[in-house]
Amino acid sequence: MKKILIAIDYDPTAKRVAAEGFSMAKEMNAKVILLHVVSNPVLYYASYMAMAPVQIKGPHELIAVSQDFLDKSKHDLGDDTIQTIVKEGDIGESILETARDQEVDIIVLGTHSRKWLENILIGSVAENLLSLSTFPLFIIPTKKLEK
Repeated sequence: MKKILIAIDYDPTAKRVAAEGFSMAKEMNAKVILLHVVSNPVLYYASYMAMAPVQIKGPHELIAVSQDFLDKSKHDLGDDTIQTIVKEGDIGESILETARDQEVDIIVLGTHSRKWLENILIGSVAENLLSLSTFPLFIIPTKKLEK
């Protein structure tokens, strides 16, 4: 494995997902790419405002705030060679597009193990990727990380 794509969101477990993916990459001496996807900006903005410590003025600032989030994650991992990418669009499609464009060997992401109603209403990125991806996936069940 030469390149590992780690897709993270603002969930409190994202830091641990990034750390586990980074650890795996270091064991394989692989390059790391951190990705954050901004989906529907208006809905994303509303959910971001409910959980983020930084106040922003509107959806137009989401890309810059997302880049700051990835830069902080990169700093926390302590490796300046980590590449960061912020994309806007459908989460699953954006992850797969980035994986193709960057020619990665594996995709790392967490799954929130949401309740069945949330999965019906908003879907599961991990489930979507499992059905569409031609890339190997390393899915970390973040519900277990919360303990």
